[in-house]
Amino acid sequence: MSDNVQSAQPEKSGALHETIEIVKTIVYALLIALVLRVIFFQPFTIPSASMEPNLYEGDYVIVSKYSYGYSKHSIPFSPPLFEGRIFERHPERGDIVVFKLPSDGRTDYIKRVIGLPGDRVQMRAGLLYVNDKLVAREPLSPSKTIVMGFERDIARYQERLDTGRTFATQDMGPDGDLDNTDVFVVPDGHYFMMGDNRDNSSDSRVPPAAMGVGMVPADHLVGKAQIILLSWKPEASIFKPWTWVLDARPSRFFKVLK
Repeated sequence: MSDNVQSAQPEKSGALHETIEIVKTIVYALLIALVLRVIFFQPFTIPSASMEPNLYEGDYVIVSKYSYGYSKHSIPFSPPLFEGRIFERHPERGDIVVFKLPSDGRTDYIKRVIGLPGDRVQMRAGLLYVNDKLVAREPLSPSKTIVMGFERDIARYQERLDTGRTFATQDMGPDGDLDNTDVFVVPDGHYFMMGDNRDNSSDSRVPPAAMGVGMVPADHLVGKAQIILLSWKPEASIFKPWTWVLDARPSRFFKVLK
């Protein structure tokens, strides 16, 4: 009888040791994932059409957290550990940026940086002016989309910033609600953001009081969108495994953003 008791004790001790090792492995893995997410990269899923034709709903993008340094918004749940940014680097005009919505400090938005501190930004008849200079654009082949149940052509353009940087935009016409604006002067420490889908984007042209973005403080920047890792059509569902293949958009996989 005593032999059975003695043999059971090492078995229990071994099982406990194995459980502890498993827990330690899980904890280490979570800590490594947290460090990578805070310091280096974070994935985001595009929830809307505001950045078409460059980002589509269902794109899964990777954002570099180190591009602009770190603020409290670099950390999950934005704990108030410090103010401002450390190791700060400034975004360039034309960067695609993920940021926290200034009005609540929680909701993630993704737009393109159009105005830097001190810039003057205005829309006139659907054309973009930065510092009173027209941002040049050339027509591209139109894209098709569904509007109120009907298919229609949407104009596309290639815009060229004064730095020589180019990117595609989408426009439904020169007389939309956001196609004629006052002059926006970007305050120090803030940025002016716009969606590439110019007539379907609630961005810095819309004040927070009207459910828009307004000017974005520098410490609200989360990171720079670098690459589309994967992409699925909006109809795809995690609860419908067959859609993981049928609704995938492999032509968008590993697409570097510009």
